[in-house]
Formats: sequence, structure tokens, C-alpha cells
Amino acid sequence: MKQRTKARSVALQVLYECDLTQHTPGQALEQRLAEEHLEPELAEFSRQIVFGVYPIVDKLDRYIAQHAPEWPLDQISVIDRNILRIALWEFAVAGCTPVKVAINEAIELAKTFGSDSTPRFVNGVLGSLANRLDEIRQQFQREKAQEEGLSPRTT
Repeated sequence: MKQRTKARSVALQVLYECDLTQHTPGQALEQRLAEEHLEPELAEFSRQIVFGVYPIVDKLDRYIAQHAPEWPLDQISVIDRNILRIALWEFAVAGCTPVKVAINEAIELAKTFGSDSTPRFVNGVLGSLANRLDEIRQQFQREKAQEEGLSPRTT
């Protein structure tokens, strides 16, 4: 497994654990990092994902639900939801990963952690989200500006 894929895998496991238990992301991440022994920069990447995704899960889920209408969000497996959340966060919110790379990485995680149908499902949903990337980024920026008490700029 490539090193950044391993870092994403750690973040995925942490988010999965937080979805299923009352564990805090900080507790879960520290335990997972202690077990995995990632290089410091990879541990930081895992940390960025966890603390980037976790606070905005509801927002990410809203976009995922719009692009997987035949699958109500509560019927998407916890692992699949978290794979989608991570990829969407990486390319639409943080902008730290090119879209194609984020999708390919999500498919790799899906092959490792999901069911046989997960890679195709993840690819389809993320492809639909990528097609509306500009719109999604603008919406996230507007929401962030509103939360910070700033009025969004009109251009």
C-alpha cells in the first residue's frame, strides 16, 4: 500500500470508528497512529483528513445524498460513506488532491475495505460529484463565509 494511501486508510478507520462508537476523533486517531507508526508527515495528513471531514460530515453527506439518489444515505454502508466523505473533502473542500487522484485513492480504499460492489459505487458517486465540482466548491465557500460571519462576495 502506498504511503499516502496508508495515511488515508488510517483516517478512514478513525472516521468509521467515530461513526459506530462514542469515541472522539482525537482518541481514535491517537490510538490508530500508535498502532500504525506512520512517518510524521503522513500522520499529519491523516490528522488533516480526520479533522477536516469530521466537523462537516452533515454537509458532505448532503452532497453525497444528492448524487446517490437511488441509495438513501442511511442505506449506504458506514465504510462506503466515509470513503466518499474523504474523497469529497480532499478535492472539493480542502483542494489538496486533484480530482482524479482522490477518486483513484477512494477506489483503492473501496477495494480494500468495501464490498465487491463498493469500487463501482464509489467511482460513480464521485464522478457525479466531480462533474459539479465548481458548484460544490462555491457552495462550501459560501457556507464557510456565512459561518464566519462574513458576507459572501458577489462577482
